[in-house]
This record gives sequence, C-alpha cells and structure tokens, in this order.
Amino acid sequence: MSKSALITGITGQDGSYLSELLLAKGYTVHGIVRRSSSFNTARINHIYEDPHVSGRRLILHYADLTDSTGLRRVLETALPDEIYNLGAQSHVKVSFENPEYTADSVAVGTLRLLDCMRDHIEHTGREVRFYQAGSSEMFGAAKPPQNELTPFYPRSPYAVSKVAAHWYAVNYREAYKLFISNGLLFNHESPRRGETFVTRKITRAVGRIKAGLQDKLFLGNLDARRDWGFAGDYVEAMWRILQHSEPDDFIAATGEAHSVREFLDEAFSHVNLDWQEYVEIDPLYFRPTEVDYLLGDPSKARTKLGWRPKTTFRELVQMMVDSDVRLAEEERLISPKKVVAAAR
Repeated sequence: MSKSALITGITGQDGSYLSELLLAKGYTVHGIVRRSSSFNTARINHIYEDPHVSGRRLILHYADLTDSTGLRRVLETALPDEIYNLGAQSHVKVSFENPEYTADSVAVGTLRLLDCMRDHIEHTGREVRFYQAGSSEMFGAAKPPQNELTPFYPRSPYAVSKVAAHWYAVNYREAYKLFISNGLLFNHESPRRGETFVTRKITRAVGRIKAGLQDKLFLGNLDARRDWGFAGDYVEAMWRILQHSEPDDFIAATGEAHSVREFLDEAFSHVNLDWQEYVEIDPLYFRPTEVDYLLGDPSKARTKLGWRPKTTFRELVQMMVDSDVRLAEEERLISPKKVVAAAR
C-alpha cells in the first residue's frame, strides 16, 4: 500500500513543491487549507484533483492550526504515515504587527498538532512520523555559520514562535518517544515565493520595470546577508529527514551567503538593467530588530541524509527573474497601465 502524508500549509510555496515530490513517489497526499472567501490554491491548481473523481491522491481538508478539534478530525480521516507541519504566519515583518496571532498559529498551533498526533497514536497504535518546519530566523543574531548546536537568538515574534515550536517538538519526542524531527531550513526561494518576501518582491519588480509597468522598487536593509537556496531542493531534505532511521534535527542550507545588494545585482543585470536607477531605501522596511547575517552549515544533512542543494544562487535568481518577466508580459497585455510599487 502507498504511504499517506498530511501537509499543513499545502497551499504555500513549500507545500506545493512537497506535494509534487510526494505524489511522484506514490504517496496519497492530504492537505490542510484555511477557509477563505476567495480561492487560495493557485500554487497547487496544476495538481488539484476533483473530489468527484475516484482514486484521487491529492485530498484537501478545511482546518486550521488554531483549531484543535478540526485537526483531530483531519487526522482521523487522513490516517497519515507522515505529517509535515509547514503551516504558519511566516512573514517576519507582519509578526511584529500581529504577534499574538503569529504565536497562536506558529507556536501553539504546533503544540496542538503534536498533541493531536500523540492522542491519535495512543488510540490507534499506528506509527506516525512528524516533521516540524524550523527557520533560520531562529538563529537571529547568533554568530555565523550556524549549525544544529548553535544557540538560538530569535529577533522577531515569528522567530520566537518558531523556537517555541522547535522545543515543543523536541519535548514531545523525548517525553513520548515519538518520531518527531525538526528541519532548520535556511532561506529558500522560487517563482512560487510570496510577493511580499524580499527576493520575490525584487524579481517581480524586475519583470514589471522591464515591461514598463513599474518605475520604482522600495526596499529596506540592502546589507542583510542570507543563505538562499531553491525551495524545490529543500523539500527533498524534508522528505529525507523523515526517512532517516531515527528522529533528529537537521539544517538544510547551501553553506554560502549573499546580501540583498548582491541579489539586486544578479536580478537586474540578468535583464540588462542597473538596479541603482530604480531602487529607493524606505525606513518602513527596516525591522525593529535586524538580523544581519544568516549562514547555515549543512554538513550533518550531507553526511547523514546524503542531501545537498542542486541549484546555485545565480540559477535561482535567474529562474525567478525569467518567471516574473513572463508574468509581467502577461500582465501588460491584460492591463498596460503603469502601477505604483506597493508598500509591503
């Protein structure tokens, strides 16, 4: 029989790539989506299967990490062999403006899901493996390079919430002898990245500027350095973490860091533009507490899991720019009016 996986946050960037990977491996994939008055499944529309079709292997359930009753019902229905907890309010700047909701969905939401899984295993006797999505933001101001033993130093409500979720996972693993692993993933991007994240904000602007739809791009700290990789590579690490012989914590990263300024250079030069003619600094985009330098050491994942990223920094940026250039051209044909760079 094929394995069954449950993914929270299936409609996000990582959820969509992970769904593709698991379906290709023969899994039945169950995904949790939040109720909305508009469809928010754009990233998985290409693999969506009509509920009226028999034998489908992608099944969506309405639930929320803030509602333990709904989570329990989904577990009873999906009967997953593996759970990937990717759901979160994941925008760092928004977490300063909505700290309570961020803590409820990210930290307490993880606790709810862990407790639902514990009860499910106790009542059914089934073996279930749990993947908790960590973040490089948990290291915050810690000195680079950061590895699995580096003490956390979170610098935002989002990062603090992820640290709490991490330790909930460790505690449940040790207290109840459950297969629970943490994946500490450094920044991973793609053409499916949300447009409010700095990398996609840049590549989206490149496409629009090239198409004559936008004049300016407003950014904050250009000197922040990040370890950027391709999300499609990183979901492979998630899967490998749950196939490991024992539960453990792993960093997934490229092992090299680049500044926002370098990302701008690569993105704009790819379409023969000079970013300095279009970019303006806006204090609105500076964080109350900055994270200056994140650089992951993926040695453990390379040694124990055989995982390493395949996509280079340049390939990643060019992939995103090419995608957003095409998107801007389609946008121009539909509505050729110039747009003002939105405050995000």
